[in-house]
Amino acid sequence: MDKKRKASCVQLPATLLQACDYDLEQLRQRVGKDRTAGTYSRQCRLRDMVAGYINEALSTEDIPLHDLTLSFITDYASYLSAHCKLLDGTVWLACQWLKGVVKRAYLRGWMQCNPFAEFHAPRNIRPREYLSEEELHRMMNCKLSDSRQAFFRDIFIFSALTGLAFADINDLCRRDIRMINGQPWILSLRHKTHTVYQVRVLPKAAEIIRRYDNGGERIFGPIAYRTLAMHIPLIAHQCGITRRITFHCARHSFAIMCLDAGLPIESISRMMGHTNITTTQIYARITLGKLSHDIDRLQTFCQEHLNT
Repeated sequence: MDKKRKASCVQLPATLLQACDYDLEQLRQRVGKDRTAGTYSRQCRLRDMVAGYINEALSTEDIPLHDLTLSFITDYASYLSAHCKLLDGTVWLACQWLKGVVKRAYLRGWMQCNPFAEFHAPRNIRPREYLSEEELHRMMNCKLSDSRQAFFRDIFIFSALTGLAFADINDLCRRDIRMINGQPWILSLRHKTHTVYQVRVLPKAAEIIRRYDNGGERIFGPIAYRTLAMHIPLIAHQCGITRRITFHCARHSFAIMCLDAGLPIESISRMMGHTNITTTQIYARITLGKLSHDIDRLQTFCQEHLNT
């Protein structure tokens, strides 16, 4: 946080950006405890988007809290969409953050009313990309001559078989793998949310661990995400997957695979370390295959019990 921004937190917030900076300072103090530096950086960018709107659209440096009206945030949403050409999900996130800042300012007694209380930005969630069973099989068995690309491919497959996000794979240590009833399990805390996650290590994932475990504390050692992310689309192309995918597709592929296997959403949420089951419901959509299977079960039930 720069000196100008930090100074605005000293006095009682009277303006919107001062309230934003107060919230950011509270968040900064939690970094390394229950919040990550990445979360703090993202919210700093959201604050700067508000500042940019005030400066460019309103031709001023800040706006008093008591001058805020509902039209401010509706115009802000339109500005982000029409002028900045941001995707709907990004606009939703920016408005939700700003709405939260103003709500907390109201609850702290800095405002007489919450002008954004009635504002609801539509959250148009894009379908998550994932690999089909056939595509995962093709990626697993593709022969790659480059050892580094083979390593990145195996990390992707490991994520698709465990649901671990990149940061959790990067942090994975020997102590996180425990034997329970004769089966290896990963029991740890998510890097992002410090939420407990528990997932059993399937045979193929166990094979990947053995392949790269060199006896050190970390299983896979430090991995540069930027390099990994750059290679995943190239690897996918070599495996005959023509559409562009990202590393995070592996985690979503795990969720879809669990749904197709008929696992309860509560179990999937636990394995993925989600803080709220609604995240899992958004993250792992119902596939056509699972829906068809469920309808078949309904048809069987009707035939057996209702003679239809």
